[in-house]
Amino acid sequence: MKIFSIVGARPQFIKLAPLSSSLSGMHEEFIVHTGQHYDYSMSEKIFLDLGIRKPDIHLGIGSGSQATQTGEMMIKLEAAMIEKQPDLIIIFGDTNSTLAGAIAASKLNIPIVHIEAGLRSYNKSMPEEINRIVSDHVSKYLFAPTQTAVDILKTEGLGDVTFFTGDIMVDTMKSSIQIALQKSNVISEMKLEGEEYNLLTLHRNYNVDKADVLDHLLTQLGQLKEKIIFPVHPRTRKMLAGSSVPSNILMTAPQGYLDFIRLEYSSKRIITDSGGIQKEAYILRKPCITLRTETEWIETVEEKWNLLINPCDKNIASKILAFKQPEQQKEVFGKDVTGKMIKIINAIN
Repeated sequence: MKIFSIVGARPQFIKLAPLSSSLSGMHEEFIVHTGQHYDYSMSEKIFLDLGIRKPDIHLGIGSGSQATQTGEMMIKLEAAMIEKQPDLIIIFGDTNSTLAGAIAASKLNIPIVHIEAGLRSYNKSMPEEINRIVSDHVSKYLFAPTQTAVDILKTEGLGDVTFFTGDIMVDTMKSSIQIALQKSNVISEMKLEGEEYNLLTLHRNYNVDKADVLDHLLTQLGQLKEKIIFPVHPRTRKMLAGSSVPSNILMTAPQGYLDFIRLEYSSKRIITDSGGIQKEAYILRKPCITLRTETEWIETVEEKWNLLINPCDKNIASKILAFKQPEQQKEVFGKDVTGKMIKIINAIN
């Protein structure tokens, strides 16, 4: 088959790595990069770290409003699909690249595989929630990462096209963590040997686009009186220009994938508003604090390894310090996920 694997953002590159490695020997795969993430450390460096070949098609879209970015992606994706005539489209996750690929392919009647289907936060103020709902409902093959996702898809009438595969990030982490431990120098470069630290990421619009909310979060995290390493997303850095950052928060440039998971591996705890990083924390058995009111990865909360805290809560610091994870942990994200996905894809006519 001729396959388009459409990606555009860091979490998608991570999911693409093990799948593309398997697909390339069996099918004619075109890696299509929309350009949604274009910062070196969040795009090209991750391709290098994970051994993903250069994109066959790079649309170079860049940043823009939700509608502008998605619209430009749809126009260029449609043109590429008409030119190359793929038999199957693979989309990942819940970004604007996911939505654009889903709409463009569905209008051309090209079958779609949606990897990481069935996630719901039930918060439609999040652009990601709209992206994942639409993508699920126009896709022909839904690869669900958890049993919760399977159950959700069944309630939405999509059970007949749903496959319980597990989460492909498990395979990426398994292959990457040993490489990171051997090759990454980030701990020594940041002089963190023997140091206890928290790892922080912030990028959600409701956390970083309003100065008062961002200032509140920084103030609360400053009250931890613990070292916090903060690789700053380009979106967040723009908003920090007028903010006072507490001295215990050490801002760094965005990190490549191997350096970032090395920082995760050695951290005391992870504080984030990311979806994917909640999973990475769980897989690495790190307590996670999620600065959101809801999560798509409810299993991590139910297993008591992830604590949700409202970003506007007045007691964020004390709640973080009081959080203790259990000693045991269930395997909720599966194993040999790539193999399961490849088997289904190979059976598609």
